[in-house]
Amino acid sequence: MLRLYRIPHSTNVERVALALAHKGLEAESVWVDEADRAPVRKISKQPLVPVLVDGDEVVADSTRILEHLEERYPQRPLYPEDTAPRAEMEVFVDWFNGVWKVPPNAIAAELEKPRPSQKKIAEWGGQMAAWVELFERLLEDRGHLLGEDFSAADCIAFPFLKYAVLPPADDDSDVFHRVLSEYQPLGDTHPRLEAWIHRVDARPRA
Repeated sequence: MLRLYRIPHSTNVERVALALAHKGLEAESVWVDEADRAPVRKISKQPLVPVLVDGDEVVADSTRILEHLEERYPQRPLYPEDTAPRAEMEVFVDWFNGVWKVPPNAIAAELEKPRPSQKKIAEWGGQMAAWVELFERLLEDRGHLLGEDFSAADCIAFPFLKYAVLPPADDDSDVFHRVLSEYQPLGDTHPRLEAWIHRVDARPRA
């Protein structure tokens, strides 16, 4: 039995929920109070979700969990088998985690300050808006971010990009999610990205 430690509305948890459902895997959900991470610390020696327990293995970090699932449960793959496409996937994942996520996290942190710098927020917001165009071009003539098939790239990016179209839930007060909603303008000029968001949103989650 797989067990997934999660909190409501977590973008990183949704990555894993999409991957599990794609592979046809079920996982027992262990819901954790965001203000009390003691159960997560006890099982994984760190406070962040998601954490996946697979038998005797405990895997933290959403990207590492996706890689673990691919290795342990290779059916309905999320990563390409061939060397070059697999390398492209890893480059995309590293870029999204290490570069793309920087501006929205920085804006959210700035907004929490007593006197946020509007200049810094505008600069980071401009970068997010520019990347919206990048994703629109990435989806030209294909159904998903790195090809026709649903993949790890879609799992990694969708929970963040979805806020360009889908508003936060009524009970979601996370400032970071508000940033994702406000600083990814689509307008009428990004139909491929909007269609992809709706297409992935229709997929099941574990």
